[in-house]
Amino acid sequence: MNLTSDIRVLVTGADGFIGSHLTERLVRMGCQVRALVLYNSTDSWGWLDSLAPDVRASIEVVTGDIRDWDCVQTAVTGCDLVLHLAALIAIPYSYKSPRSYVDTNVNGTLNVLQAVTKCGVQRMLHTSTSEVYGTAQFVPISENHPLNAQSPYAASKVAADQMSLSFWRSYGTPVSIIRPFNTFGPRQSARAIIPTLITQIAAGERRIRVGATHTTRDFTYVDDTVDAFIRLAATDAAVGTVTNVGSNSEVSVLRLSEQIADVMGVSIELESESARVRPRGSEVERLWCDNSRMREITGWAPAYSGERGFSEGLARTVSWFVDQKNLVGYRPRAYSI
Repeated sequence: MNLTSDIRVLVTGADGFIGSHLTERLVRMGCQVRALVLYNSTDSWGWLDSLAPDVRASIEVVTGDIRDWDCVQTAVTGCDLVLHLAALIAIPYSYKSPRSYVDTNVNGTLNVLQAVTKCGVQRMLHTSTSEVYGTAQFVPISENHPLNAQSPYAASKVAADQMSLSFWRSYGTPVSIIRPFNTFGPRQSARAIIPTLITQIAAGERRIRVGATHTTRDFTYVDDTVDAFIRLAATDAAVGTVTNVGSNSEVSVLRLSEQIADVMGVSIELESESARVRPRGSEVERLWCDNSRMREITGWAPAYSGERGFSEGLARTVSWFVDQKNLVGYRPRAYSI
């Protein structure tokens, strides 16, 4: 399908990190965008509140909850494309409240799938995560890698992914699954490692508290991830399948901290804090994306790839976080799960 001004798009989780960037891009492309954001008593639209006034004015915002069937059906009705990003994503909290992850990530996704099927939506793109693979059994990790959930969060996403594929096989629901590896950039939660490092340094800390430092991740700048969403949504070959999105490289937390310190012009030491360390059997030791399928079916390639591209992405991210009007929204010296 072509994403034109005639296309009405619903973005669930539009108030979040990737969701807000994706919503902004779609508006600037001229799409008719409806954003489902989590209801709250202050009428906050999350990160959508930070967008330019002309962008905000072009978004039809619906407040609700994907766990509520009536809310989801109302939001989906009349849309041609559904980009489903709404989810609980914090891994540490999933250890304490696993049921809430099932309620939101599995049952919420089921609501979206049923509404998409009932309303005859032309295309749905469901958001997965590289965490479903667990520690790499081979690298780079292709879509054929075994699924091995090592946290309740990852297990809920495996279930949501499989539910999505079952709807394609059972009802012909035109759903595709995008599986991003570690996206980073402005507006990201401080629970993620890159904001964790940047915000502590920006707050004047030089002894930086982290979890495990030997683990590796495949980082993708948010603009590249958003571009992947848009390309996959328009690709017929992606329907009924899973597609990895990543940079096809890996970096350890230790090396990452050195690169961020270089960008910020400081010297730091890392201190492993037990509260930030995952249980031994739950730690994903290594993630490295094979993005060849994404390249083949869409022509996508990350603009912020390689050493130079990654450094540019880090510099853009640092620049956003150190701006006081952005940094004030974070608590660098606190660790909240």
